[in-house]
Amino acid sequence: MHKHSSKSKRMASETPSSSKKITSPYGSWKSPITADIVSSGGKSLAGLALDGHDRLLWVESRPNESGREVLVREGEKEGDEPIDVVPKSFQVKTTNQEYGGRGFSVSGDTIVFSNYEDQRLYKLLIGDSSPVPITPDYGGPVVRYADGVLDSRFNRYITVMEDTRTSIENPTATIAAFKLSNEDIQEAKALVSGNDFYAFPRLDSKGERLVWVEWSHPNMHWDKAELWVGYISKDGDVYKRICVAGGDSTLLESPTEPKWSPKGELFFITDRHSGYWNINKWIEKENEVIPVCSLDAEFTRPLWSFGISSYDFIKNNEDNLLACCYRQKGKSFLGILDDSQKSLSVLDVSFTDINNIVSGSNCLYLEGASATHPLSIAKVTLDVQKLKAVNTSIIWSSSPSSTNYNSFFSIPEFIEFPTEIQGQSAYAYFYPPSNPNYQASQEERPPLLLKSHGGPTDESRGKLDLNTQFWTSRGWALVDVNYGGSSGYGRAFRERLLGHWGIVDVNDCCSCARFLVESGKVDGEQLCITGESAGGYTVLASLAFRKTFKAGSSLYGIADLNSLKGGSVKLESHYIDNLVGSEEAYFERSPINFVDKFSCPVILFQGLDDKMVSPSQARDMHMAMKQKGLPVALVEYEGEQHGFRKAENLKFTLEQQMMFFARLVGHFKVADDICPIKIDNFD
Repeated sequence: MHKHSSKSKRMASETPSSSKKITSPYGSWKSPITADIVSSGGKSLAGLALDGHDRLLWVESRPNESGREVLVREGEKEGDEPIDVVPKSFQVKTTNQEYGGRGFSVSGDTIVFSNYEDQRLYKLLIGDSSPVPITPDYGGPVVRYADGVLDSRFNRYITVMEDTRTSIENPTATIAAFKLSNEDIQEAKALVSGNDFYAFPRLDSKGERLVWVEWSHPNMHWDKAELWVGYISKDGDVYKRICVAGGDSTLLESPTEPKWSPKGELFFITDRHSGYWNINKWIEKENEVIPVCSLDAEFTRPLWSFGISSYDFIKNNEDNLLACCYRQKGKSFLGILDDSQKSLSVLDVSFTDINNIVSGSNCLYLEGASATHPLSIAKVTLDVQKLKAVNTSIIWSSSPSSTNYNSFFSIPEFIEFPTEIQGQSAYAYFYPPSNPNYQASQEERPPLLLKSHGGPTDESRGKLDLNTQFWTSRGWALVDVNYGGSSGYGRAFRERLLGHWGIVDVNDCCSCARFLVESGKVDGEQLCITGESAGGYTVLASLAFRKTFKAGSSLYGIADLNSLKGGSVKLESHYIDNLVGSEEAYFERSPINFVDKFSCPVILFQGLDDKMVSPSQARDMHMAMKQKGLPVALVEYEGEQHGFRKAENLKFTLEQQMMFFARLVGHFKVADDICPIKIDNFD
């Protein structure tokens, strides 16, 4: 077992002066894309919003500040540096439903945000440096808030509140309101309660109608949910409610992302008509839902965290014009949807992966990326009359230095491969080795690292990730798999995993690896697999129940499915029942029960503050494999939760995975000067 504290030496990043490529085995190539660059450049985003001056605010995570999440405002003039909005003693992050998400809102010059340390809500005026709490102090982060909106009619803040004071395992969820005045802090006023989960409380422009999404156990939101509208009384209460979508008990429907148009009409996304998440509109008088756009494409993504914004209304326009993004066949598109004409115009932008959208004056702000662009915030200037994008400029980049390595980038190939079920396919992004200074001999094939994404209801996307390029620039091939059960391909594809987790995902990952071997793209004797969380479970299950891979790396992965029953966070406490099914399957699909079937090395990485997957699972797995005599290593990180945030730990994980695979599987010696950790039953 290894507790990370040491620092690794680094190689020099110089490249050969000669234009002639060096012939060297795959996996042994030198690359300037170091683990330091990868770990320090991996910033992420958690929400976009415009203030009253049409200036953009966003939350960015900073690995070099131990993963601190900071609210930032763009500079006054183009080219000005962004400005940190909150003092350094604050961190804008909610842990509501554990996965958090949208932890701030802005209206005019007023910002309300959730502070990570105490989880209280604070009010802050733009330009001020002293946030003021608006929620009570409960002596710790036991009440959590997310996804709120400011209500000018009653000078209050409406938010999704999660209260763990009576039960940590089964907290109470409500839609609640807090006064924004400078009077004494008051307890919450509950507006909506009684269900297990809530999201997207949104007011119309007059503050007279409140819309929200709710769902209950045993469902996850994307299984079945309901969309409600409540009318606000003169006292600020919800006095009348109408179920707009999802109320039919015989219909599986997951409405999401409700928004009021400038005209006061309600739009939202649902999959009731085609099995794909499409944009719809509510006709209030008839209480009828009609499609605005019908397309075999996904206009949103699974509601793992709060605050998704996949579309917005074009400002200063009399018609209902919506800017939207959608996913089709592994690619994102940006479009303008004309509600009156029921037409969709696709805008020409350089991004192939697009998420949140906010509409500004004659422009859009969006989170975008592509195979050659890292996650960025872009401003897209519009010609609304011609429905065209005039110009695109980058406001923020998660990794601005990544452009220094363009010549090293591996461009992914979107592949469709056959699964073990006759007539069914799954999908993946294949990244071949790429380095302008090196080549391997013609008869050699590269080692493969197969990546199994987490969730498992999530989606791998073909966008620039320096983590991936770290491998490919050293001569590895990497494939990022969207196995059956992944999102992005409609409800039917997503539901392949129901009752079959540990079977469909494992089969599809193995099928993808075999497909690449049979296609002559990779070496069948150097197949490795990695994954985080649910992806880590797929790693362990693949190694326990199949013989396809030669080694694996599990990051906070699940070894014992039974340990998740009743012990998981409330959001997921019944999720696994739907994915696994019978009591017998819980035992039969848990890798910890079949260590005798493992025949290859495993390295395990685990955060000691992980509330999703107990550190005991990694320890039990490590001990069992050690006793069996297989090469195994365990790395534990103090202060890390479910997902690593600190730059030094991200770096160490990346380097040690590569060293582990190279020592135990690779037919090569890595070029990087890294001090390897001890491997039980090997050193």
